[in-house]
Amino acid sequence: MTKEKKPVNVNSVGVVKTEYFSFNELLLENGERFGPITLAYETYGILNKEKSNAILILHALSGDAHAAGIHENENITGWWDAFIGPGKAFDTDKYFVICSNILGGCKGSTGPASINPKTKKPYALDFPLISINDIVNAQKRLVDHLGIVKLLSVVGGSMGGHQVLAWLVNYSDSIRSAVPIATTIKHSPQQIAFNEVGRQSIMADVHWKSGNYYDGTVPSKGLAVARMIGHITYMSDKSMAEKFGRDKKEAGEPFKFTADFEVEGYLRYRGDNFVKRFDANSYLYITKAMDNFDASKGKPFQEALRGVKAKVLVIAFKSDWLYPAYQSKEIVKACKLAGIETTYCEVDSAYGHDAFLLEVEEESHLIRHFLKKVYYAYEVTGNYGE
Repeated sequence: MTKEKKPVNVNSVGVVKTEYFSFNELLLENGERFGPITLAYETYGILNKEKSNAILILHALSGDAHAAGIHENENITGWWDAFIGPGKAFDTDKYFVICSNILGGCKGSTGPASINPKTKKPYALDFPLISINDIVNAQKRLVDHLGIVKLLSVVGGSMGGHQVLAWLVNYSDSIRSAVPIATTIKHSPQQIAFNEVGRQSIMADVHWKSGNYYDGTVPSKGLAVARMIGHITYMSDKSMAEKFGRDKKEAGEPFKFTADFEVEGYLRYRGDNFVKRFDANSYLYITKAMDNFDASKGKPFQEALRGVKAKVLVIAFKSDWLYPAYQSKEIVKACKLAGIETTYCEVDSAYGHDAFLLEVEEESHLIRHFLKKVYYAYEVTGNYGE
């Protein structure tokens, strides 16, 4: 799940700027008080007078606040640029779209690489163990700061979907709808296992040094391997076969373990590219938060959803074996048992888990019509703040 270099099209939001919101402290789920905290965020579109058109986009593991448009003097578009802009699924002529880098991240928000004001050095492993609920609680502070009483929707795929479910459980009175995409109520043992292998590859790197690598060489080899493992799970067998087959690269320097196959070269490229923009300690903290997350809080999920009035759209993909469709169906079943108006769509895609980033036409159609229905319902009633 990475950002690609793409030309900006006529429906782009254009040049955007990252903004920052800081607050003193946050009471974490583990009982610890942590701060100060800064969140990097971007907004697209205009917040209407009633503040009823705000949508919060929640990014996945390797994402950040830059969801759409381009930054000045750069040509890398935001990670969901195909979905956000005039006339797109998240129509910025109609909606005010917000995306923030999560707490624990490494793209402008407070995380392990941030300076600890007590020591004047990076937090490293002194950074507290955070949860998905902590991440969402920090986002709520940002939404409050923007003066928004009730979000029209919260939307996210993969780990972003975890955050959507946390919003649905913890702040149901502050949202009108939710769109969890390719996600789960809680990780299965297999999902935890993949993340653990990634974490172990980082911690086994000689340069990791128990997280204290900021004044020296970063653990790039370990982080690259973790990313390679991740990329294998993001694609499907079919998409790999179609993209690479068993094609071999042109012969280079003779060596027994050269990346002979195209797929080997692709994974190495992805791994090497990832270490240029991501922090290894953030990877450890975020994947641990994902593994510890349980939207049901140890009880049947429908019980955690009792009283929720928000409308829900759940999207899954047939070839996604990292977050298989049965996990999305569990979300749908719990929502319906809780009496929530819920729509389920399973997209026939060959892209695997990456489909939530790539199936632009199908997803846009589903999201556009869902948001139109939700927005119209509240515009007609005029209950903007209820």
